[in-house]
Formats: sequence, C-alpha cells, structure tokens
Amino acid sequence: MSSLDALKQYTVVVADTGNFKQLAKYTPRDATTNPSLILKAVQHPDYAHLLHETVEAHRGEPMDLVVDQVLVRFGVEILKVVPGRVSTEVDARLSFDTAATIARAQRIMELYDAAGVARDRVLIKIASTWEGIQAARALEHEGIHCNLTLLFSFCQAVACGEAGVTLISPFVGRIYDWYKKQAGASWDEQAMAGVNDPGVRSVTRIYEYYKHFGIETEVMGASFRNVGQILALAGCDLLTISPELLEQLQSMDEPVVRRLDPAAARAASVKAVSYNEASFRYALNEDAMATEKLAEGIRLFAADAGRLEALIQAA
Repeated sequence: MSSLDALKQYTVVVADTGNFKQLAKYTPRDATTNPSLILKAVQHPDYAHLLHETVEAHRGEPMDLVVDQVLVRFGVEILKVVPGRVSTEVDARLSFDTAATIARAQRIMELYDAAGVARDRVLIKIASTWEGIQAARALEHEGIHCNLTLLFSFCQAVACGEAGVTLISPFVGRIYDWYKKQAGASWDEQAMAGVNDPGVRSVTRIYEYYKHFGIETEVMGASFRNVGQILALAGCDLLTISPELLEQLQSMDEPVVRRLDPAAARAASVKAVSYNEASFRYALNEDAMATEKLAEGIRLFAADAGRLEALIQAA
C-alpha cells in the first residue's frame, strides 16, 4: 500500500489544482481551485481552449461575469473527474465587502445550477476576514456551502465554526513560511518538523477545538510544503494536496500513523471561547503572523485575478 492510500484510511484526500487531467491518477474525492491555480491552468496548452471557448460564448458581457463563467467552466470539468466537491473562489478583491461577496457567491452558484451541477457538489471559497465569515453565515442559511480560505489564526477558525460554515482551509505551509523567515539563521528544520511544525500545531489546535465541542465545520489542512506536514496531520477531516506532493505520497510506502483523532480531542481539556466583531479584530491584530499572511494572501489572489482578466481581455 502506498502512503497516499494509507493516508486515505484516515483522511479525505483533496487535489489542490486546476489541472483536472492529472486528477484521476490520484483518485481524490474532492478538488480545490483558486485564482492562481486557474490562471496557471488556462495558460497550459491542454486547457487554453476552455478559456477561449468561454470568452467567445460570453463576449461583450461584464468582465466579472466572464471571469465567473471561466471559473465555473473549470469547476464543471473537474467534477467530471472527482466524485465529490469542487471549491470555486469569490474574487479576493471583495474580501472586505459582505454584500458583494454574497452577491458574487449567489451568481457563481446560479452558474453551476444552470450547468446542472447539484449544490452539494460545490463549495464557495471566501477569505476568512470578518466580512467574509459573515457573508458565509448568510450563504449557509440559504443552502450555499462555503469553504473559508486564507485561515491562519485560531480566532478565524472559532468565528467560522460559530457562523456554521461547511469547511475551513487552514494554511499550514504559509504559517511555516512565516515562522521560518522570522527565525532566520536560528531556524532548526529538524526540531520544527512534523508535529512541531507551527502550521501543523495550528491545524491540530483547531481540529481538537472543533471535535471537543462538536462543531460540525470540516477542517481541511491546506498549503503544504512537504509530505512531513501532511503525514503529521493524518486523521484531519480533509487535506488538500498539490499534484507534486500527491505524487510523492503515491511513490512512498511508509506506514501512516493517525495523528488527529476525534475521541482524543473530545477527552482533551479545552476552554470554549467566542468572538464578536471587536474581539475578533483585536485577536487577529494580536497575531502578527495571521495579520500579515491574510493580507498578503488577499493581495496575491487579487493580483492573479487581475492577470486572469488581462488574459480574458486578450483572448
């Protein structure tokens, strides 16, 4: 048994890619996309026709609508390969506008509806800002399921759980990146690997909190830098993994030990916390890593959304 197959005994494996032709090889249940992954995919010869066909079919329509049509086209193709769900992201430039995020999410879902895709097969990805979390709360009430992304802090996770969102994507690798950069020459890779990795610790804490208090929001670790981070989170509800790391796991035959367990989490000593807008913003502000990585993540996704628009304009 490969390490990938062994991991699947404890955790739902999700492919983190817009390259749907790679998916079947790793048999993930779900797939996630983001503006950066779609931008990369549409520039690949295998997928360029999807961009051109979609642009041609919707020429003259507002740019933001054409972008959503492209995202949904990729989502529909991905759902032909995976048996579960696909995540499609709302424009990151709306991350601080609750009403606009709700409207954009509703439209994306309407496009999936028009394509004949069942709503339970789609997750709308939204940045885990206060405004994004409140948008997700409203969307979940109307049966639109959400994946709260760019999640770096405990307060973001707690607020998402309180909002009743379907799934969160805490970013392991970007947390690791920040702490490694801060430590500089004093960083000890071996000492900070596996369960000691700061990104792994963050996800472990969130998982334990959710399971201890019976919060139904699913935890999907994301943004991995190495297979060690993935294996240290074996047992997490879901893990979304790049094709490169899926390939590594498939070529390995090391046994996989379950690290996160709901029974152990329920037995742990965990204190309940709650956040309103003011306390959420203060807690996030107190976490320099989360504040910086959330802002950086929104900027990066927004920049790639702009590049995708430029490609559409040139098509």
